[in-house]
Formats: sequence, C-alpha cells, structure tokens
Amino acid sequence: MSVTHPMPANDRVSIELRENGVAQVRLTRGDKMNALDPEMFTQIIEAGRILHSLEGLRVVVLSAEGRSFCAGLDTSSFGRTPSDDEPDLTERTYGNSNKFQQVAMLWRKLPVPVIAAVHGVCFGGGLQIASGADIRIAHPETRMAIMELKWGLVPDMGGYALWRGLVRDDVLRELVYTNRQFSGEEAHSLGLATYVDEDPLARATAIAEDIANRNPHAIRAAKRLQAGMLDRDTDAILLEESIEQHAIMRTQNQMEAVMAGMQKRAPKFEDV
Repeated sequence: MSVTHPMPANDRVSIELRENGVAQVRLTRGDKMNALDPEMFTQIIEAGRILHSLEGLRVVVLSAEGRSFCAGLDTSSFGRTPSDDEPDLTERTYGNSNKFQQVAMLWRKLPVPVIAAVHGVCFGGGLQIASGADIRIAHPETRMAIMELKWGLVPDMGGYALWRGLVRDDVLRELVYTNRQFSGEEAHSLGLATYVDEDPLARATAIAEDIANRNPHAIRAAKRLQAGMLDRDTDAILLEESIEQHAIMRTQNQMEAVMAGMQKRAPKFEDV
C-alpha cells in the first residue's frame, strides 16, 4: 500500500496518508512524552491545516510515539516570559478558538472522522487533544487526568466544549476540581474513552479502515450533523438531516454503495 508524506519534516508531528484514505498522524516528541511546548502547538495546528484540504483523506488516526500519548503542557513553559506579540487568550485567532484551544478543537473541525489511540500518560492538554477526536481508544492502563487545577488553572484548551455529551455533569466536576488520575479502564466507564484495548493503535486503525470503506460524502455529512446535534433544537436537526440527505441521494457514491452491497464487493468511491 502506497504512502504519501504530506507534512514537511519536523520533530513534533508527522502525517502519512495511505492509499485507502487513512491518515496516520503521530505526535513525535516521544523523548519528552509529547509534552506541549510552543513548537508542538505550532506543528499540531499546521498538521490540522494540511489535513483540512488533503486530497483523498477519509479518516484520521491520531497517535503518539514513545511511552505516552501526551503528558500535557511542558512545565518548562511555566517560566517562559510571554513575547510582546503574543495574542491575548481572549482573542479568537482561529475562528472561534485561540491558539491553545485550536490544538484540541481542530480535530472536531476536520471534515472527516478522527480516531485517537491513547497510551501511557494522557494529562491536561493531552486529554483535551484526545477529547477532540470523534472516537477514543485507550489502553486499559493509560493514566489520565484533567490536570489543570494542580497548577492553579482551569481547563482552557477546549475541554469544556468537547466534554459535553461525554461525561455526566457531576462526574466532570469531580474530575476537574480534584485533578485525580484515572485509568483508561475507568475512562471508558466515565465516557472519556470509547473502547479500551491492549493495542489502541491497531484497534483505531481497524475502525478507521472500516470507515474509509464507506461513502466519503455520507461520512462527512454525518460528522456535520453530529457536530450540530447538541446545539440545535429538534426542528433544526430534522431540517439539517433532510438537507444533507437530499444532497447525497442518487449521487454516484451513494449508488455505488448500493451496488457494492448488492454485489457483495468492495466499493470504489470517488473522493471528495
């Protein structure tokens, strides 16, 4: 299977787009447990920019090299003096987000599904990045925490927007207020992990390959519908369903899905 490398070489993030439309996106600062330093923020956002317009992309698998998914903010950043040209946190520099929120929110903003494979440590900003994925596969022994209160801060990388619908309100409050650690197994019971698996990357990739074998136009439409489900009222949801379906019905990809199913063969879809 051929592989393309659409992201310029760097030591923070890599992208490999495979022939089946599955992009393997990896955090590559493994020697530092993929802790978030200024360059990591920059490269994750650049990866999101590239993925957003990447031809042939159908699904993203987000994982990390080394012993951990992401240990959160690099603590050496605490002593860094902000530069004069650094925007205020309240400035919306990436649509509805600031730079720090964008590294987590960009995965929800991508037009295709994102599946995170989480292992080792997943703390603070790392958990918020993972929460941006549509689906999360965690190793049962992954150590996770909403860590910010440990440093006298509040979660501010999109977590509150991303955790809606995932975690019960009182449970989320306890996790935030105490910053206690919990396992991947507990994360599954709490709603922060979709599945637990001894090999999160293999499970995430298998799901991604399954999704990549579906009508890419319908998958993107389903993600758009999902994104608005919590915010829209019933009338608006019903209308959006009809709009999306009307745009898909009787298109070449939709008919190919029907024919492939009837003929019991692999579909051949046109990419978006």
